[in-house]
Parts: sequence; structure tokens; C-alpha cells
Amino acid sequence: MSGGLGTILPLILMFVLFYFLLIRPQQKRQKAVQQMQSDLKKGDKIVTIGGLHGFIDSIDESKVVIKCGDGSRLTYDRNAIREVTDSAKEAQA
Repeated sequence: MSGGLGTILPLILMFVLFYFLLIRPQQKRQKAVQQMQSDLKKGDKIVTIGGLHGFIDSIDESKVVIKCGDGSRLTYDRNAIREVTDSAKEAQA
């Protein structure tokens, strides 16, 4: 009996280690990205996953219209936003 436990114990320890080093931090990052994407608002300066920089011109449940430097407006899926570089709330203050 103890021989079986001796072979399973390292596997359990390895799984726990993987959970705390890989799985849990990834879940936290994913939650942070989802929170950022749900908090988007008009006027935020953003960067898309593809590297496009611009300002949010309008927004709805699934799409974002981004105004670029030359005045053109491009429509992207909301989940294509990688980060907010300057929040509209901070810019007004």
C-alpha cells in the first residue's frame, strides 16, 4: 500500500506546483483582461492586439469603433483590445 502512495505523491506535488506557477496566474491575467475590456469607454486611448493605436469613438456590447490619428474610424471586436494606455476618466481630471 505505501509503495503506491510513494509513487503518486510526487505526481500530486507536481500538479500542485503547476497549478500555483502556471494555471492560477494565467486565470488572474485572463480575469484582468476581461475586466479591462468590460470597463472600456468612449475616449479611452487603446492599443489592439494587432498593435493599432487609437481612441474609442463609440462602443457597444461586442464592437468598438476606434478613431485613428488621421481621423479614420475602424470597427473592431471588443475582445481585440489589448490594453488601455490612457483612460478617458484620467484625461478629464
